[in-house]
Amino acid sequence: MPKNNANAGWYLYIIRCANSHLYTGITTDIARRFAEHQTGSPKAAKYLKGKGPLTLVYQESLADRSEASKRESAIKKLSRQQKLVLIEQHQRLGRHSTSDNMLVE
Repeated sequence: MPKNNANAGWYLYIIRCANSHLYTGITTDIARRFAEHQTGSPKAAKYLKGKGPLTLVYQESLADRSEASKRESAIKKLSRQQKLVLIEQHQRLGRHSTSDNMLVE
């Protein structure tokens, strides 16, 4: 898939660090992005360097980059407790979510 493909699916994800901190991001390829974070590649988020092992605890499929960015902003405004509830609900479902079935107040 070419870079910057406007039709590519977008995903929001949350990673838990070894120190239990939560990191939220967006991407078109969760496996690639998570690997970048885990290996500390030059494209990895500076925030995550040295905070491994990392665990992918949440992922959500969104229609486009705009929707992914809006959702990322909304989740970053949540309290830690609200994020943990979101993650727990996601894990009970046992699958990734779409923006249609995960609402943020």
